[in-house]
Amino acid sequence: MQSLLRFALVLLLAVGIALAGSHGGVHYLGWPVFALCAALAFAVQWLAFVPAYLRQTEKFYDLTGSATYLAVVWLAVGLGGATDIRSLLLAACISLWALRLGSFLFRRIHQDQGDSRFDKIKPDASRFLFTWTLQGLWVVITASCALAAITSGSEQSLGALGLMGTALWGAGFLIEVLADRQKRIFRQAQGSEQFINTGLWARSRHPNYFGEIVLWCGIALIAVPALSGWQWLTLISPVFVFLLLTRVSGVPLLERKADQRWGENPDYQRYKAKTPALVPLLRRPADEQRLP
Repeated sequence: MQSLLRFALVLLLAVGIALAGSHGGVHYLGWPVFALCAALAFAVQWLAFVPAYLRQTEKFYDLTGSATYLAVVWLAVGLGGATDIRSLLLAACISLWALRLGSFLFRRIHQDQGDSRFDKIKPDASRFLFTWTLQGLWVVITASCALAAITSGSEQSLGALGLMGTALWGAGFLIEVLADRQKRIFRQAQGSEQFINTGLWARSRHPNYFGEIVLWCGIALIAVPALSGWQWLTLISPVFVFLLLTRVSGVPLLERKADQRWGENPDYQRYKAKTPALVPLLRRPADEQRLP
C-alpha cells in the first residue's frame, strides 16, 4: 500500500508539471507536446527497468537518464517545430550537459563495478522500479522550464536575460566538469581512503553540486522570457535541483559517509570547519592541508 502511494504521488507531481508546462503551448495531433515529452520520460525509464531488473544491474541507470534528457528535449524541438534561437540554445545546453554527465557516470560506475546504493534495492522489484520512476520525475521537473519554453510557440529574441542565463549555464557547466575531473584524478592517484581537499575541493566540499545548481539556474533564466500563465510554475526546476541536492540525496548523503569514514581525522575536521559545504570560497584557506 505504501509503495502504491509513493508511485501515485510521483505520477501526480508529473501530471501537475505536465499540465502547467502545456498551458498555452503547441500541440501535435491534438496532444500538448510538453505532455508527450513527459510521457516519453517515464516510458523510457519503465522500458529500461525490465532488462535492468532481469540482469540485476544498475550499470546503465545514469546513462538511461541522460539519454532521456536528449530524447525529450529534441522531441520537443521536433514536434513543436521550434527553430528560434532560444529553443535551440536550450536544447543544445541540456544535450551537452547530458552527454558529458551521462558518459562520465557511465565510465565511473563501470570502473567502480557498480553503485552500492542499489545493493539492497535491486532484488526488490517494486523498490527498483520506483527508483527508475523517480528518475523519470527528475527528468520531467528539471527540464520543465526548458520544455515549456521550447513548446511555447514564442519566438522572442534572446535578450539580456537569455545572455545572462547562457553565461550562468557556462560557468556552472565548467565548475561541474572541473570538479568531477579533479576528483576522478585524485581517486586514481590516492584511492578512496583519502578525502580530496585540493583544487575546487579546497574551496567547497561539493563544488560539483554547486555547478549543477548554477547551470540549471542558467537554463531557467534563458527560458523565462518565453514563459506565460501556468508555465511559470515550471520555474520550480532549479529550486527542485537545489532542494534535492542539498536536503535529500546529494550533500546530506555524502556528508554522512564522509563523517563515518574520516570524522575522527583531525585533518578532515579542520577541512570541514574551514570549507563551506556548497558555495565555494573566493579565496583558498591559507592553512589548506594538501594531501601528497
